[in-house]
Amino acid sequence: MTAARPRLVVLDSATFGDVSLDPFKVHWDCESYALSRAAEVPKRLQGCRAVVVNKVALDRAVLQRPEVGELGLIAVAATGTDNIDLRAARSRGIGVCNVPGYATTAVAQFTMALMLEWASHPGRYGELVRRGLWQRSPVFARMDFRSVELRGKRLGIVGYGNIGRAVARMARGLGLKVDIARRDGLRSSSRERRVPLRDLLEASDIVTLHCPLTPRTKHLVNRRTLALMKPTALLINTARGGVVDEQALVEWLRKTPSAGAALDVLTEEPPSKRNPTVRAARQLNNLLVTPHCAWTAIEARERLVQEVARNLRAFLQGKSRNRIL
Repeated sequence: MTAARPRLVVLDSATFGDVSLDPFKVHWDCESYALSRAAEVPKRLQGCRAVVVNKVALDRAVLQRPEVGELGLIAVAATGTDNIDLRAARSRGIGVCNVPGYATTAVAQFTMALMLEWASHPGRYGELVRRGLWQRSPVFARMDFRSVELRGKRLGIVGYGNIGRAVARMARGLGLKVDIARRDGLRSSSRERRVPLRDLLEASDIVTLHCPLTPRTKHLVNRRTLALMKPTALLINTARGGVVDEQALVEWLRKTPSAGAALDVLTEEPPSKRNPTVRAARQLNNLLVTPHCAWTAIEARERLVQEVARNLRAFLQGKSRNRIL
């Protein structure tokens, strides 16, 4: 008689897009839900040995419910684990694993695309053509937007993990001078120019954020730090929305029209119809907001599924792989 396979639930499969979740079904009795509201989560976890989750919150209130008694592993289909109450999981003996590095190339590439859009504006110029404005131009070209060369500009990177390093490599290939925000107690190679955050903000033509959201980094970019930046500087955030005080940023952009910001992440995701940052993006030419899509390259999402499947298989084999807890 064949033993029953352990139960696995995927709480937000819609976050994988069109990538197949078949690798989850090889060793598991897998049940998948496109989305899960908070009230639905405890029942869906009942009898499950493991759960795959991307953005659904698993807080103390959920993890202490009796329905969660059989849960042994939370497999986060992301790098960040800020939606998981790690203390509550530890108290219940529930393991937590993540997937570091799966979207490094995709996010770094998208970061460079935001820089290039700021520098050369291909998207905005393409929109002019769609609106028929080139066709009505009195000369052969249009010069509606201030374009600059990236070569020789100074790029400041805040957060020098996998993505920060990939951005540095790509940026140097375009001739940018790269500075890295200093962290106390860390040595740097001779090629790396690590500087205090204040100095980095003051000197950089472009500042790009790649740090995790922690109590220490929440609102790292705020009124005080924005005031240090050049009035022509570009701020890029592809990390977490909470790293930036968005109200302060919008105020700075209104007062400093020669500066710019490109945000792929917001504190509120998805944003409400009245989200003030999105509303500002409709009004300000120097603010670009994209819908948390830097990581979504097809190769990255396929890699994510495979890595989550490997984490789940390791758990069944009694091994530790990419474990946070």
